Amino acid sequence: MHKPLMDVAIPQGSADALTIAVEQLVRHVRLSATTGGLSSAASFVLSRLAREGPQRLTELARAEGVSQPNMSQLVNRLERGDLVRRTADHSDGRGVLVEVTDTGVEVFLRRRAERALALQQLIDELTEQEQHAVAVALPALARVIEDRRPPRS
Repeated sequence: MHKPLMDVAIPQGSADALTIAVEQLVRHVRLSATTGGLSSAASFVLSRLAREGPQRLTELARAEGVSQPNMSQLVNRLERGDLVRRTADHSDGRGVLVEVTDTGVEVFLRRRAERALALQQLIDELTEQEQHAVAVALPALARVIEDRRPPRS
């Protein structure tokens, strides 16, 4: 019989402990964003488009790790909500780009503000030393992640 995972001792500061902490943090912050009533997948796509600009459906599907038909359905739902629109790709007359609308940008910004508030409330409960550690560690991790990203074509 297997021991329940919660009973397994995980050394403090280990990669496993940090993974659990990141998972809890991401879940807490993600669930704090309620504007627009978006699913996680829809929120990720809207965020990507707002931050990176218009993209092809195939790029979105690849970036989010879903099939093109699934991404097409998701984009259709976002389009019905006036959060994104499809436009012609001027660099390729046959191509179509998905871009965020003004309404989509508003929803994106409100969701980001909700997540930032949730994170700030957690940080406010930390000691000054812990707050400093978070202020140094999180941007450093974000930089490493950004450095690993392949250049956009």
